[in-house]
Amino acid sequence: MSSDDSRYEAVSSRDARFDGEFFFAVSTTGIYCRPSCPATTPKRRNVMFFPTAAAAQSGGFRACRRCRPDAVPGSADWNARADLVGRAMRLIGDGVVDREGVAGLAARLGYSARQVQRQLNAEVGAGPIALARAQRAHTARVLLQTTTMQAAEIAFAAGFASVRQFNDTVREVYALTPGELRTSRPGRSSRFGSVGIADGGGGVPLRLAHRGPYAAAGIFDHLAARALTGIEEMVGERGGRTYRRTLRLPHGTGIAEVRERTGDGWLECRLHLGDLRDLTTATQRMRRLFDLDADPYAVGERLGADPALAPLVARTPGLRAPGAADVHELAVRAVIGQQVSRSAGRRLGSALVTAYGVPLQVPSGGLTRTFPDPGDLADAGLAELGTTDSRRATLRALATALADGRIGLGPGADRDLAEKELLGLSGVDPWTAGYIRMRALGDPDVLLADDPAVRRAVRHAGDAGAWRPWRTYAVHHLWNADAMSESR
Repeated sequence: MSSDDSRYEAVSSRDARFDGEFFFAVSTTGIYCRPSCPATTPKRRNVMFFPTAAAAQSGGFRACRRCRPDAVPGSADWNARADLVGRAMRLIGDGVVDREGVAGLAARLGYSARQVQRQLNAEVGAGPIALARAQRAHTARVLLQTTTMQAAEIAFAAGFASVRQFNDTVREVYALTPGELRTSRPGRSSRFGSVGIADGGGGVPLRLAHRGPYAAAGIFDHLAARALTGIEEMVGERGGRTYRRTLRLPHGTGIAEVRERTGDGWLECRLHLGDLRDLTTATQRMRRLFDLDADPYAVGERLGADPALAPLVARTPGLRAPGAADVHELAVRAVIGQQVSRSAGRRLGSALVTAYGVPLQVPSGGLTRTFPDPGDLADAGLAELGTTDSRRATLRALATALADGRIGLGPGADRDLAEKELLGLSGVDPWTAGYIRMRALGDPDVLLADDPAVRRAVRHAGDAGAWRPWRTYAVHHLWNADAMSESR
């Protein structure tokens, strides 16, 4: 969307491809919406455009009750961009401003608070406080409409500093009091999904929105083939599976459940949290794991133009690139599994969880532990793994570097620096460092040049540079093709 006129065309055609990429507001009603809002298209002269929901709210507009623009997928730009703004948006999404304030956000980015404020205002139309406030309002709406918690409990769980701040924000964003917002929850399904009080399953039920086609089977197959005993399990049959895993979160532990069957643009998720202040962080981590903010249209257009990839893209539209629910866990698992078979890596990872994982206070099905913290592995003997001395030394070196912060893999990490630091560890090869960059750092443009499937495809394609900035998805298409060939 390069101009306001092209954005208005998307609004006029109710084009869901751009939900989350921009928002439009109507000056005559004071309401802002997602591009696919089913309401009557307003006149062009009454429409304004904003890059984020926070920018629309800062402009004095309230969220549409019909299309719920606060529930759209995030922009794929924030995953693709490695600059200050992209890193800041990922950190804010993870709840850093709520936990550490703007000063903490700036410190993580290595810039002054003033520089961060200026860059965000220039690029996304809102500063870090406004962006975090919009996120808190969305979390509050979810809790009001899916739980029976008292409003005061919700205020602090959503990250507000006071009940008064919570009340004022909800009124400003939704033009309703918290009580009115709770009673106004949709009672029927719509193209954007219904929201209802949590049923007997407990926890917080969520609809995790995505844009475009979503190849759920591929990502669920990927997770099932690598699930570690004690922290992950896949229950049910293919096509109706539920992926369950434990989470280590800033304020406690949790369990996430995500169903394979997709609705009209969302995955069903349920979060069981020891502390509801972790709701925003847990939600964002599951979004990253399932790659829900991707733009499959842009990926398909670029990769589908290559004769070597076009049949694969056509065969599996909406293929996603799995991320990580816990970046430290992913890095440790990648090192454990390098240069061994998938089954051997899974066995070694499960042995690590059994020996060093932290037991849950209340086990749930096959979930009994959380993955060990890097600090607990830094000085561990690791004899239980039954692997080589050099591999154990590499694991301890990685765990030490993660624990002391020398290698940063969080949402705001500098991807180039992190990969360089990983390659500086004895025993970490380029494939493993690239794989960690691909999954833990969520980089959509990683080419694992040493991978056999990639080497074959590059010989045939001639120029893998044409796959930029979506080379990670090209790699997953190639892996998917190999997996399908092996199953036949």
